[in-house]
Amino acid sequence: MKGFSREETRFSLCGLNCALCSMHLGGYCPGCGGGAGNQSCAIARCSLAHGGISFCWACSEYPCSRYEGFDDGDSFVPHRNRQQDIAQAREVGLEAYLAQLEEKRAILEELLAHYNDGRRKTLFNTAVCLLPLEDLHCVMASLNSRPELPGQSVKERALAAVGLLQEAADRQGISLKLSKKPKEG
Repeated sequence: MKGFSREETRFSLCGLNCALCSMHLGGYCPGCGGGAGNQSCAIARCSLAHGGISFCWACSEYPCSRYEGFDDGDSFVPHRNRQQDIAQAREVGLEAYLAQLEEKRAILEELLAHYNDGRRKTLFNTAVCLLPLEDLHCVMASLNSRPELPGQSVKERALAAVGLLQEAADRQGISLKLSKKPKEG
């Protein structure tokens, strides 16, 4: 969007984890306010109208009507944890939250590099977005403790990773499927 830029592109205005988005990781989107390629966004226009605030939660009108139905469906990155992520960033501080986000990003990059059989990118992105960092560390420790995995095919490694991520999600009561936005009317 012309005239809209932000220094922090890993965590969006509205609380999405751009650093974990497949479009951002693939270089197709620069992240919220990251420059060329940034899509038109009503929330970005609102930020400009409110003096260029860095995060919606800094606005006196937050949460506003723009958030009604926002979390009903996902895009390339899940929206379900958005308000929880905003609350966590506010509680621990932005820098600490971004450090956790970078840990998650490293886990996602490892999953994509060593366990992706070409069919798991969305599931890995979703799992890393939605699962607590502690659970992700446990999954990776379990994968790294299996000496037979490096010698197996990528399909077998992918199935092992998916199984562990799904078990962790089941324990937390989390669905690893992206939610489609309900059709209007």
